[in-house]
Amino acid sequence: MRGRLAGYERHFARLFADYFDGLERTLDAPPHSAFAPECLSLLRDLSLRGGKRLRVALIHEAARLVTTEPVPALDDAALSIELLQTHGLIHDDIIDNSPTRRSGPSTHHAYRARFPDHPQVALGLAVLAGDLAAFLSQQVLLDSTAPLPLRHAMLEVQTRAATATLLGQIADLERDFAALPDEETLHEVAEYKSARYSILAPLQLGLLAAGADPRPFDAELRRYARLVGICGQMRDDHLDLFGDARSLGKPPGNDLREGRRSYAVTAVLATAGGRDLAVVEAALGDPGCSADTVEAVRDIGRRCGAEERLRAGIERHAVRAATEAAGWRPRWREEAVTFFEALPLQVLAGVG
Repeated sequence: MRGRLAGYERHFARLFADYFDGLERTLDAPPHSAFAPECLSLLRDLSLRGGKRLRVALIHEAARLVTTEPVPALDDAALSIELLQTHGLIHDDIIDNSPTRRSGPSTHHAYRARFPDHPQVALGLAVLAGDLAAFLSQQVLLDSTAPLPLRHAMLEVQTRAATATLLGQIADLERDFAALPDEETLHEVAEYKSARYSILAPLQLGLLAAGADPRPFDAELRRYARLVGICGQMRDDHLDLFGDARSLGKPPGNDLREGRRSYAVTAVLATAGGRDLAVVEAALGDPGCSADTVEAVRDIGRRCGAEERLRAGIERHAVRAATEAAGWRPRWREEAVTFFEALPLQVLAGVG
């Protein structure tokens, strides 16, 4: 599985670089604009800083559910979904006012450094950069050499996924206005904000590109995507509070400082009491929250059972997702089914 993931990552790194090389030559931008090529350069920089490209792997493995033959449209689908990811990262960083992304400056903060005396211009250019990435993700599918019906079907999947992601981002902001969001609210945010475009859309795109109709299997694909998305978000939230700075690449406790009712923060709020709860509530939303205070909240979370409760939730959803994928065996190829069965267990292993 790791070898296949690494292979997809290498292939897509070359593909993405070639895409931006071509875009720099062919994009119909105002010829006298200096800001347009600068924007494209920032999009390229952020996009090529990507990690394991799990969405790309899912697209390819979804196609392998039905065929081992080459599927040309997979590259277009992968480019589209990763450009949509770039859009999401840029807008997430604007919303969160994050200075860094993928070990480099966020697009918003790159523009702030470029225009230190014009913060509104920097903000506007960052918003437009994110929007440009979103529309480029659609243009990739419109310009594909795939048959017209396939292009339209893939564009429909991608557009619906993008819409769900934006609605999920709205729900994510709304969630943080609740003193203690319930479990279903947390699950809905995870599903809409990430699972639908990171898991479900790649599954649908890969099957479509390989010539299969995903609609008869919509319910089970959605169940799998939701379970993996929840499991992955729980893992990320666990690492943000209970992980170590070395593995995270940044100090833990970011969600706590920003006042985000993540799975981990909510678990601590729900289980702590008395003075412990007062410590957590005082730290929540305090951007100046010290490393010692974060460590105190981490200790509270361990003592009151919040971390154990969160680990159990990750394991429960991972096992359910693996079981869901195992049910695909009578219909689809064994090797690819095994990949999807193993994926949520890999997420579980990443908790440590």
